[in-house]
Amino acid sequence: MKVDLETMRGFFALAPFMVDLGVEVTAVDEGRVSTQIALAERHLQHTGQAHAGVTATLADHSMGAAAQTLAADGFWVVTAELKTSLLRAAKGERLVCEAHVIKPGRQLSFTEAEVWAESEGRRVLVAKASATMALVART
Repeated sequence: MKVDLETMRGFFALAPFMVDLGVEVTAVDEGRVSTQIALAERHLQHTGQAHAGVTATLADHSMGAAAQTLAADGFWVVTAELKTSLLRAAKGERLVCEAHVIKPGRQLSFTEAEVWAESEGRRVLVAKASATMALVART
């Protein structure tokens, strides 16, 4: 995969759920992806905070995309294991995710992400995630 912003935005556009959620790629480098989502009412729980599923999904897909930047040609990255720790209520204007690969491999890659809630220029860490990504041959 070519590692540039336009290519990564195209990669996210291939995932209808990411498009539906409104996830936007803001930066990419080898083994790193930054994303954000502008929070809307449809993303919230009855408590007014972002649904845990939205937060976990943002982290998961961002980590997978970070691993995809290092994957050999002819392979897709898919989640094999995911752990998300919700640290506090995710309330704000947007969620911002920074994901990176901590150990790439030919069959498995290990990744981490942090998710912040942003509001009025202030960032609060709301979640940490880790995932094992499996590399599978494209068919």
